[in-house]
Amino acid sequence: MNADVRRHSPAAERNGGPLLAELLRLLPAQGTALEIAAGTGQHAARFAAALPHWRWQPSDGEAQALPSIAAWCAGLANVAPPLVVDVTAPLWPGVPPAVDAIYCANMLHISPWATTAALMQGAARHLVPGGLLLIYGPFIEDDVPTAPSNQAFDADLRARDPAWGLRRLADVLPQAAAAGLALRKRLALPANNLLLVLARGD
Repeated sequence: MNADVRRHSPAAERNGGPLLAELLRLLPAQGTALEIAAGTGQHAARFAAALPHWRWQPSDGEAQALPSIAAWCAGLANVAPPLVVDVTAPLWPGVPPAVDAIYCANMLHISPWATTAALMQGAARHLVPGGLLLIYGPFIEDDVPTAPSNQAFDADLRARDPAWGLRRLADVLPQAAAAGLALRKRLALPANNLLLVLARGD
């Protein structure tokens, strides 16, 4: 019997339901989606199963993540084989040239700041006009008190790698604007996380 190569994230299991509820409201009936930093593959499998008329292209920056993603998505005809995508690269080989949505969860705070601008620029290259970039995770907002759990999480991240840490929304949104992406919605989700809905201009 083959060993189960699926990785499991309790957080991905918990937040998958609330995120899927928002995707069902935000996305049209069909399209092509690119997932950046797909991690374990749990979100890709859950979302693709619930959005059967969407073609889902999962990717991750780490090659060792791909077997888990593929295993979680096994049997889903609308999921393409996972790709290695380095968001900071000037081109994303293998990614469909035009996609209707890009989904990225929990990457910006667990990667160097340069990945934020790179994600925005890559999204601008690949999104169709009006296409959506959906970014999920914890953020620091200047006019909203930061939850103690997020403060502790930020301190832990910076202790592990000084280049990591929760990003200020006031720093992130100008990077989006510079790439031609505008904030359409800021959705508060459980556990002090946000879903940012950014759209590419026409």
